[in-house]
Amino acid sequence: MTRFLFPFLVVANLAAAQEPAATFGTRLDPIIQDAVQSGLIPGAVLVVGHNSHIVYRKAYGSRSLVPTRQPMMPDTIFDVASLTKVAATTPCLMKLFEEGKLRIDDPVTKYLPEFLGGKSDITIRLLMTHFSGFQPDFELGPHWRGYQTGLQKAFAETPIAPPGARFIYSDTNFILLGEIVRRLSGMSLRDYARQTVYQPLGMKDTGFLPDPSLRPRIASTEKDPDTGIPLLGVVHDPRSRYMGGVAGHAGLFSTADDLAKYAFMMLDMGQAGGRQVFSRLAVKKFTEPATPADQPIIRGLGWDIDSSYSSNRGELFPIGSYGHTGYTGTSMWIDPTTNSFVILLTNVVHPSGVKSLSSLRSRVATAVAANFGQTVPRTVALTGYNETITGAGVHRVVARTAATSTGLDVLEETNFKDLQGQRVGLITNHTGLDRHGKRNVDAMLAAGVKVDRLFSPEHGIAGTEDTNVADTSDPTTHIPVTSLYEPETRRLKASQMKDLDAIVYDIQDVGARFYTYSCTLLYAVEEAGKAGKPFWILDRPNPVTGTHVDGPMLDADLDSFVGCYNLPVRHGMTFGELATMANAEQHWDAKLHVVKMKNWERGDWFDSTSLTWINPSPNMRTLNAATLYPGVAMLEADTNLSVGRGTDDPFEQIGAPWIDGPSLAAYLNARFIPGVRVYATRFRPSSSHFAETTIPGVRFAVTDREMFDSGRFGVELASALEKLFPGKINIDKCKFLIGNRSVVESLKKGQDPSAIWMHFQLSTTEFTNRRRPYLLY
Repeated sequence: MTRFLFPFLVVANLAAAQEPAATFGTRLDPIIQDAVQSGLIPGAVLVVGHNSHIVYRKAYGSRSLVPTRQPMMPDTIFDVASLTKVAATTPCLMKLFEEGKLRIDDPVTKYLPEFLGGKSDITIRLLMTHFSGFQPDFELGPHWRGYQTGLQKAFAETPIAPPGARFIYSDTNFILLGEIVRRLSGMSLRDYARQTVYQPLGMKDTGFLPDPSLRPRIASTEKDPDTGIPLLGVVHDPRSRYMGGVAGHAGLFSTADDLAKYAFMMLDMGQAGGRQVFSRLAVKKFTEPATPADQPIIRGLGWDIDSSYSSNRGELFPIGSYGHTGYTGTSMWIDPTTNSFVILLTNVVHPSGVKSLSSLRSRVATAVAANFGQTVPRTVALTGYNETITGAGVHRVVARTAATSTGLDVLEETNFKDLQGQRVGLITNHTGLDRHGKRNVDAMLAAGVKVDRLFSPEHGIAGTEDTNVADTSDPTTHIPVTSLYEPETRRLKASQMKDLDAIVYDIQDVGARFYTYSCTLLYAVEEAGKAGKPFWILDRPNPVTGTHVDGPMLDADLDSFVGCYNLPVRHGMTFGELATMANAEQHWDAKLHVVKMKNWERGDWFDSTSLTWINPSPNMRTLNAATLYPGVAMLEADTNLSVGRGTDDPFEQIGAPWIDGPSLAAYLNARFIPGVRVYATRFRPSSSHFAETTIPGVRFAVTDREMFDSGRFGVELASALEKLFPGKINIDKCKFLIGNRSVVESLKKGQDPSAIWMHFQLSTTEFTNRRRPYLLY
């Protein structure tokens, strides 16, 4: 992939034979008609522009399927969703910028003093490039109404990553930018965009809050969750809808013809109808790379250039082109090198949910670009290289290094004063070491704490057992060790706690719901609450951060030892936070004491802590494996599939005699799953499934762990295996690990994994809001 390199030259090698416009139909019609006939989309409007002319314009399928089928027409009006960001908010900011009312690297608080209490290093640039650190959306429920209410939520939103540290696509950024437009212009975003952009360009069918008279031309979107009737002329995005339908991130309605007028203006560097609507230099500024120079993605100011979201660039348009997509199924891509653009508008969410359009958008763009022949190399310049590095003084933390002290280290610094004179039962294993490698039990005994009994989780006190865990005694101290793993011994008994003054828990977790150490913890907290025994948790890092939350939520009827609480697969909490949450929500009334860590932040991966990695269990050997584990391990209950147990790299690969490695790798890579690449391999497990048999499979390389969503990857992997090798895996066997019957049934029916992922994203967002009161860091 071509990158902008010092001194910022990008050469566009777009080699394809020049072909007449008549070939467009031959290439494009089958692609889009197949998408309609297969049910991927209800319909679409496609407009292609080249050298100041429309060279192809066609409508396909239906604009509405229910309650009645209505044909798609070329002048259909669409809810363009996030195209609002680049077709409304961005050009408004561009106009304010060229008028000298806005500086890109000014702090947001200069324009919105209420933002984060007036104290924030986040700049306009970081909002426009999605490097502010905000999570994708602020909390949605319970239902609320009003523009000011939504704005206050955005003002109060706390970033989950330091400013400039990583790319997180977030609607909050553009909600704030829309308000900046309102304050600087003295007009609503709706009115300022109409006056500044749409009227000068003759975009008569573009605007917010479309008039009811236009309803017969508007494409329906998803069914309203309250009425069950498809939305028509009402913005699909719930935050924009709650804010009154006018917001910086969504709410715009437009046609392909109107967006073509806008695209022509951008290609003509701000000129339209013989007048300079925008400054040439302003257009150039907003469409050149504006992200930090050492980041793996490239975004302009508002515009996408090269990221995991730019599938609509296809495989021939070069770096230096730019565009955007919208959740409802809309997209546009503009290429100054070939002097062309592609606008593909669909209503993919109609009538009941989104499906991935990555492949369709990519194939359409590639087919269009192939018609425009050999191009001339084009330079992509940066007007302010230092700006993209420093962000006007913002301190960027890309890979933090800290001297984290665990709860054990913190308590040890006080000579365990809070436990002195008490008889303690210690739930621990081989991971219970301090920063210097000393065992917790040895440190406690040396400090005079009386440890009467040890309790061990799965894998035993030494962390070496992979099946049964029996009662034993500690070989060094000879303290009795009681197993909390076997089915009949998983809960503390009142008789075991009778002579104890306190229970202490100190075990390293990996951050996944089905890792049994979490159920050992929660069962123990509940039983200690019943017995009235104080419960101490010596907190340790979540090795895969406290910011990433993903995967299906656990259904109540799938409760088991690999999922005993209503959590997503990857919960983004420490054990101290998890126990605090469960104790409050379940009213266990345990006398809970969490010894917090020092120098740990929510965005820290384990390699940021300076702590020593100790395999939490025999098959959890690397941080890379822990990152993949919440996704890959969703499938390991099926005995017809190896997840790498019995090899040097468990959970970093899968295999089975029936897998075609090259085909599976090619299929998964073509799905454009953010943050991971797949390649074929062969391996020979020494134990577990297919022991002593060399089997084909695939291996996973995490290329961007911040972008990687393990829950999405697990669903993509399950779907790929079912699609390519039908009948070879048994999804039902994995239901307790997946933990969600809706996801299980959707996979069995062959539904698109992107749609499955999008549906459980809502419940994940709800969980993120639910856990917020219990976060300790």
